[in-house]
Amino acid sequence: MTPVVLAVDGGNSKTDVAIVAESGELLGRVIGPTVSHQAIGGRAGADRLAGLVGDAQRQAGSGRPRIGVYCLAGADFPSDVRLIKRELARVSLADETVVMNDCFAALRAGAEKGWGVVLICGQGINAAAIAPNGRVARFAGIGDLSGDWGGGGGLGEAALASAIRARDGRGPRTSLEQAVAAHFGRKTPEAVMLDMYEGRVRSSRRSELAPAVFREAHSGDLVARSLIDRLADELAAWATALIRRLKVTRQEVDVVLAGGVFNTKDVAFYARLSEGILNVAPAARLVRPAIPPVGGAALLALDRLSTSGKASASVADRLCKSFESWEAKES
Repeated sequence: MTPVVLAVDGGNSKTDVAIVAESGELLGRVIGPTVSHQAIGGRAGADRLAGLVGDAQRQAGSGRPRIGVYCLAGADFPSDVRLIKRELARVSLADETVVMNDCFAALRAGAEKGWGVVLICGQGINAAAIAPNGRVARFAGIGDLSGDWGGGGGLGEAALASAIRARDGRGPRTSLEQAVAAHFGRKTPEAVMLDMYEGRVRSSRRSELAPAVFREAHSGDLVARSLIDRLADELAAWATALIRRLKVTRQEVDVVLAGGVFNTKDVAFYARLSEGILNVAPAARLVRPAIPPVGGAALLALDRLSTSGKASASVADRLCKSFESWEAKES
């Protein structure tokens, strides 16, 4: 059988599994629910992942992978990595196991030179960076405890708060009052608040409000625009902190944008984010990955098998075209 690698991008809401030939050809791909040990527990997560990998292998018609690279949300501290590795050893999915934070899959998917900064802005927010010399810098990325704000969750929470404050007189009036209520089929934002407080609506669903904030900002609402500006400034602060820490302010550093919030087409948001980064690193450029993060995990695996330490351009190109073909077929 063709030697293969296993690539996993495991987020807080879904898991993307790919089986890739050493030539770079995508042979099998399965997307399923989260396997996060923080969400469902280490044992349950590993068992669920084993099922997804089995499905991908059957689709690919492949044998046991030489290496599995698992880029997972929640692989934040050494204790997390130890727990994950212990459970992966139990289910034994590949000959070699590499566990790292999911930031690094997105970074490898988007940074042409193999180094740079990645900003993750999905349900939550995180960032990481690799310097040209291989030095790594990142944040804890565990929410309030590590001083984080942003992502769809933070933006949605701020939208609900702004709507409530507008209604009770603590803040300026805003079209978010109607937008927040309408999204959840309620007449007032207070009703949404009460639904979440009493458990009828999961509080995590606040992240669903992010597109509404962008929409209201685009329509001219000043409160919504202030929230978008805050998010852009926060993301710029994450990126520039990493750029300074790795001492690459004068280099042409790629800043990779990954996560669902970056699906927005809001020009002012990107302009503000870019300006904040360019003020510190004038040669930096914002880039979007050509392949999904699971493709970055595959490249990390292929890097490890390459004698040069990096997958060849031809292998990377074949992988990119394989993902393009796959997604065209699935759409």
